[in-house]
Amino acid sequence: MDDYTWQKQLQKRRRKTSRQAFAVLFLLAAAAGTAIWYFAFFLRTPEFALTSAQEAWASQDVEKFKHFVNLNLLTSRAYDDLTVDLFAYDSTLTPQTRVMFEKFYVMIKPQLTQGTEAAFIKRMTEGSWSLPDGTDILKGRQLGIDYERFLERSQLRNTTLLSVERVERNGSTAVAGLKVREDYTQTEFLLELSMEQAEDGHWQVAYIKNYRQYLDTIAPLQNQHIAQYISETNGIVTTFNEIFHDQQVQFQSLTQTYKGKLSDYQRGELDVLISQYVIPGLKQRQKELDAIPVPPGAQYLAAQRKLSTETTLSAWEHFLAGLKENDPAEFDTAEALHKQALAIDLRVDDIIHHTAISKNIPNMP
Repeated sequence: MDDYTWQKQLQKRRRKTSRQAFAVLFLLAAAAGTAIWYFAFFLRTPEFALTSAQEAWASQDVEKFKHFVNLNLLTSRAYDDLTVDLFAYDSTLTPQTRVMFEKFYVMIKPQLTQGTEAAFIKRMTEGSWSLPDGTDILKGRQLGIDYERFLERSQLRNTTLLSVERVERNGSTAVAGLKVREDYTQTEFLLELSMEQAEDGHWQVAYIKNYRQYLDTIAPLQNQHIAQYISETNGIVTTFNEIFHDQQVQFQSLTQTYKGKLSDYQRGELDVLISQYVIPGLKQRQKELDAIPVPPGAQYLAAQRKLSTETTLSAWEHFLAGLKENDPAEFDTAEALHKQALAIDLRVDDIIHHTAISKNIPNMP
């Protein structure tokens, strides 16, 4: 190889080496720039907080979620909006009564907000909504309110997050648009999340600015569907209520005892009444209800009616077992289930009453 050719190849190698060195330096600079942008800027943005909150929810990381979502403030503000909404459609309340109810809900606010926050955390970690149990003060109606119904009216359990639409920042505050869907009526809505920057620079979701507007949009739609469903099932309910009333009178007559002990005759007659009339009647009523199409917004009411039927049937089955086996434990189980069924029936009555008195739907006959 002559000197000229050698020099050309050497220069070519040098140029290639220079290009490679430049490329490496460019990549290092880009990586450094990205790292600086990420740690110095993006970590301190509302967008990062929203992304981190979603990641925390997916990974069931409660502490991380609370770092980016101020659950205490969120539930407190949402509670205020919801309890106002509870009376929004009730045209029967006098101003004095309305004030009395508002004071009552202020008084029980700590218990309900704490209970809702706990339910929300359980939803994150366990994948399903669970109701208070054991000695929890929110179980049943110990506070004078049906927490199951309260949670349902919050729309929490039937609202699905679709996407983050936009984030508008204004100094140390921001508003994020969150597109959601109410699952019963398939209504889409843009929630506005108010976000605030903490002293250490990280952002948090503080509260929902237009939660009240969301409730005011969804509630009338659901109420219209509930009113339609009640109207279409009114004949079935009325017919079977009369049948069940007559059966209740027979049951009370057959259970009158001397010193609390049923005779063999009473046991036999009760067995016939329950197994041949009461239980078949409950099943027939539910069969006829199931044949009625349920409007989307009335799904919860239909489900509660069905749950009442199933719980009542189970109570009667245990009562029958107690009759046949003379087992006090079966009677105790039957009584506990009966109380559960009564609580569900009361919830159903509350829904029907609320629907009937609402301003934005026709009154029920």
